[in-house]
Amino acid sequence: MAKIEFLNLGKQPITNNFLNNPKPKKEFFYNLKVTFDEKSKIVSLSNFVQPEKMFNETYAHRASMSKTMLLSNYKLSNYIKKRFAPRSILEIGSNDGIFLKNFNNILSIGVEPCKNLALITDEMGIKTYSNFWDINLAKKIVNKYNAFEFIYSANTISHIHNLKETISAVEMSLSDNGIFVIEDPSLLEVLKKISYDQFYDEHAYVFSILGIFNLLSETELEIFDIQKTSTHGGSQRIYIKKKKNKINISQKVNNAIKSELDFGMSKYETYKKFAKKVESSKKKLINIFENLKKNKKKIIGYGATYKSATVLNYCGINTKYIDYFVDTTETKQGKYTPGTHIPIIKPSEALDSSVDYAFLGAWNFKKEIFSKEKKFIKRGGKFITHVPTPRII
Repeated sequence: MAKIEFLNLGKQPITNNFLNNPKPKKEFFYNLKVTFDEKSKIVSLSNFVQPEKMFNETYAHRASMSKTMLLSNYKLSNYIKKRFAPRSILEIGSNDGIFLKNFNNILSIGVEPCKNLALITDEMGIKTYSNFWDINLAKKIVNKYNAFEFIYSANTISHIHNLKETISAVEMSLSDNGIFVIEDPSLLEVLKKISYDQFYDEHAYVFSILGIFNLLSETELEIFDIQKTSTHGGSQRIYIKKKKNKINISQKVNNAIKSELDFGMSKYETYKKFAKKVESSKKKLINIFENLKKNKKKIIGYGATYKSATVLNYCGINTKYIDYFVDTTETKQGKYTPGTHIPIIKPSEALDSSVDYAFLGAWNFKKEIFSKEKKFIKRGGKFITHVPTPRII
């Protein structure tokens, strides 16, 4: 693979490693560098972090904690039932059952290596394998349940380091007329929005349609439809089938590839330009924080997301600038942000009258947050975002 580095986001922590102590004796860091493969057009981290360090029994992200994600999964499940009417579903990366719980009348199997999350879905009555997805696990599941009519994976395929094995395992687990759907952040949207926070330890890859198309060209699978979604700041839902399946291929596939080629996503120069925009974004964001602090403004963080860890550590934003983060996820509350060691508290204690500004760590849930924090906005409270450019809202 002809990988070329185009972006260096510096020393970064494990984004899931929320700390019990603001001054830990030992904390793991790695160098976050991003590469472009000129042959396959796939964008990936230069060095992958060991999966067990990221996905384990202390994993903090619960998808069901977001109303936006609950509604998105509910709507998608209804759409899947109506369009494909599958009799069996396998989900790779089932988290806390946010998607599978909508299919309680058919065979639903989850794969979730984080044991604390797998336990939740098991208790719902959904058989969940607490293992990493690979060929051996696929064989085990298929031997027990046969090939599946529908395989779904949201924000997970981009986490798995060995892409070829991942796709081979899916191929053998999918029935001849089955449908495989992946949903991950869109690389095109990342480049347009300069949302460099989509690069972090878990996101081994950020996919373009070009990259997926080239990956599948060596298999018996092909893309037949694409949907754009607003989740996670701009994602794409890619529908894949076996070539022997006679479903018509939508014009959306060619249109998506053309859009990416027109944007320059097959050329290294495009990624170098993006890197320069990221450097500029960093300077602008630091200037905003510096100016507010000079004027004695109190700033907090809203949403101690995994993405925000990249921004905070890359820009050197810590307790010098942000007093604390507020987050609805109970497992994060009472802890400290990875790398920058900013305390995280409950929403009920957060936006009192002393707070002037809130940095949107969860900028992709801006609508939900603004709706929730009308009182803060009404009394003159403002938000800071870095996407698509650092500014005060």
